[in-house]
Amino acid sequence: MSGVALDPKTSPVFPMAAKAALGDTQMRKNVRHATNVIQTKRGRVVGEMPDWQQLREAGKQIRQHTMEHLDFYLEQFEENCTRVGGVVHWARDAEEAKRIVTGLVKASGSDEVIKIKSMTTEEIHLNDALEAAGIHAYETDLAELIIQLGQDQPSHIVVPALHKNRQQIREIFQRKMNLPELGESPQDLADAARMFLREKFLRVKTGVSGANFLIAETGGVCIVESEGNGRMCLTLPETLITIAGIDKVLPRFQDLEVVLQLLPRSATGERMNPYNSIWTGVKEGDGPRAFHVVLMDNARTEILADKEGRQTLNCIRCGACQNVCPVYRQTGGQAYGSVYAGPIGAILTPQLQEMHHAQSLPYASSLCGACYEVCPVKINIPEVLIHLRNKVVKQNTAGIVGLFDVEAGAMKAMAMIFKSERRFRAAQRLGRMAETPLVRKDGRGVGWIGWLPGMLGGWTQVRDLQEMPKETFRDWWEKRRTNGN
Repeated sequence: MSGVALDPKTSPVFPMAAKAALGDTQMRKNVRHATNVIQTKRGRVVGEMPDWQQLREAGKQIRQHTMEHLDFYLEQFEENCTRVGGVVHWARDAEEAKRIVTGLVKASGSDEVIKIKSMTTEEIHLNDALEAAGIHAYETDLAELIIQLGQDQPSHIVVPALHKNRQQIREIFQRKMNLPELGESPQDLADAARMFLREKFLRVKTGVSGANFLIAETGGVCIVESEGNGRMCLTLPETLITIAGIDKVLPRFQDLEVVLQLLPRSATGERMNPYNSIWTGVKEGDGPRAFHVVLMDNARTEILADKEGRQTLNCIRCGACQNVCPVYRQTGGQAYGSVYAGPIGAILTPQLQEMHHAQSLPYASSLCGACYEVCPVKINIPEVLIHLRNKVVKQNTAGIVGLFDVEAGAMKAMAMIFKSERRFRAAQRLGRMAETPLVRKDGRGVGWIGWLPGMLGGWTQVRDLQEMPKETFRDWWEKRRTNGN
């Protein structure tokens, strides 16, 4: 547990962080249990949809079309949002977005805000910026409240406190809410959170939200949630500030018909979210009197310009890829050093950092493809992972430094060998000769190698290698043909 924000610029590389996380058996048990429950629920509600694959394809087409015409739909959103009374602000990066939001809160006369769960605000560390400006932010989503009170960091896109069990949450609430007699049933914990937050809902005059979707056709904003806290934050404050990445836009209101079926089934295993809020501008006597939308780029334009990496922006933040990932299920989310963890984080975070940081994340995958199979908008995450690995290698081996990179040199040598049958056969003969002193026979006469020198030692750290066969398939086949068989 740490009060330090997850920052790809300062976080340790993934292998180092993952090794530490693997020692936390309680966290691993909590993550395994939670992801198993969500996967089971998802499987049930997806299985009852005979047109699920067609829905996935429709979702992919909508998101792909949006990204191809993103400039048009963003301007359309701005025009329609402004027409109904909203004020649209444009932020080039995280610093500009934080300055805009802080200025708007101060202009509203508030020194407190109530917040709906928002990964975009987590991405830019908005709470820290508000705190530095003398503005206190209250998280109202139950999981985010647990994270905030526990001075912890999120570990999942949809279920940020997934790594905490009921007893750990009870201990946080007892300590932070001064409730020594608090029980540990779900009802007890929910009641405590409800009483803690209700006073904030009624008192604080400014709300901050993210957005699941921005609707270009109407200038509306859509939020889906399960607890009702979002509805309170959207309707009770006098000023509402929405901050959203430019990738959140949808062309038409009708597109919600597709994404609002895909998102809840993939995210929480529900047929639909209990609360679906769509608000468009301001209306006298109903809801906030001032409404601002901050459209943030923060490197998304650079991602859009990358033909192969662009599909990353199609993500609708369901977290389904995290729940099935064999790497995430072992390490949890905080090992990724970013608020975006798991497979989608492994491709999104390095690109948001313009490949300057988080370069180890594209390697945090077995490339098993499970993430692609469950993605509701068919993002080919393994394909993007390989694309980003290629970028990392090119960056790290460019110029004179690359001439001294041992791994890069070895890969180039392997490429030369694989290009020529003659060189490949020679390498096989050389390999058999080189391994001879390292081979140990077992009781059945099978040869095994338990140790390899230097960089090759990684292969034998946790497993033995079987010795190379004395005869390759190609040799056997040629001998068979020579003998007339």
